[in-house]
Amino acid sequence: MSTTTKAVDMQIPLGAQHISLLEPVKFTFTTQNEKIVDVGSDVGFVHRGVEHACSSKFEFKQVGFVVARICGLCAITHSMCYTAGVEKLLDAQVTQKAKYLRTLLIELDRIHSHMLCLSHTCENAGFEAMFMSLMGDREPVMGLQEAITGNRVQFDYITIGGVTREFDAQTAQKIIQVLGQTQKKIEGYIEEFQNNWSLSKKFEGIGALSPEGAYEYNAIGPLARACGLQVDVRNGLDYLPYKEVGFTTITQTGGDIHARNMVRLYEILNSIKMCRNIVEGLPEGEIQTKVRGKPQGEVITRLEAPRGELMYYLKGENKKVLDRVRIKTPTFATIPAMIEIFKGQDYADAPAILASFDPCLSCTAK
Repeated sequence: MSTTTKAVDMQIPLGAQHISLLEPVKFTFTTQNEKIVDVGSDVGFVHRGVEHACSSKFEFKQVGFVVARICGLCAITHSMCYTAGVEKLLDAQVTQKAKYLRTLLIELDRIHSHMLCLSHTCENAGFEAMFMSLMGDREPVMGLQEAITGNRVQFDYITIGGVTREFDAQTAQKIIQVLGQTQKKIEGYIEEFQNNWSLSKKFEGIGALSPEGAYEYNAIGPLARACGLQVDVRNGLDYLPYKEVGFTTITQTGGDIHARNMVRLYEILNSIKMCRNIVEGLPEGEIQTKVRGKPQGEVITRLEAPRGELMYYLKGENKKVLDRVRIKTPTFATIPAMIEIFKGQDYADAPAILASFDPCLSCTAK
């Protein structure tokens, strides 16, 4: 007498509060014998009313500090993207020195954000020692942010017309020293991620997205670049001097967890190079220019946040308070691709795949 095992559909929730997803989003996996066959998502758990507050409660000069509170990891990119939009509406002129200092903080932010993502990748792989090591090596980078801006997380550094502070020669020397130490650490991590089976090599082919799939689902940031797509807003950006400071687009071809890890590691090295070039070649001049008037018209600005393209739409009618502030965050734009990647994967790999996305749902819950 022969027996057959019938596949049973099971629905398994991941989030909103889960050991591998402490974020306000929920995925529901439909599985058959441990394989994920369908995915549902709900990103509507939290609504903080930031956009409405920025177009009703706060004057446009204050909004840059408000949007910096959307996320602790992406604070500088939110304030920069908003400020660039207002400066376009006001036809404001920003000095080259201020542009260099803005770029420095954005790239330092990318370094520590990528290191945080990589540490969670290690944690999901059961590599607790490297998780702690990466988190420890991330601390000096956050110390540099504090030395430059006065704060580790919420910087309030970028203002309309420039930046609020500059650093002295002693701080410049400290920046170069810490960047050199961090580079050596990252080079060591690259060797581990390339050769250690339990850390990263076992994830080759897991959670893969094809270039065609990345294009179809509008993948952005490291997720797209891990598929070989040259998708990076820093290419051709006109209000920050990326061409002058040594920016290079980093890509991989695997499209899987391992490729996403390697993109972030090599992007850290490129960010370190840019930061060093900025400090060593910082132009002379003022860090702020006076800006007059009130925003008039509409504008869209884009910036490459650590997780991909951040977009702001602003509309002003020559008043102190803007008529509209609309924010499109990287994680929100990436969710369709995330859903597609989960399909066909083993449920046991879901936490590692999720960590490789580096989701920042705090930005999405705006």
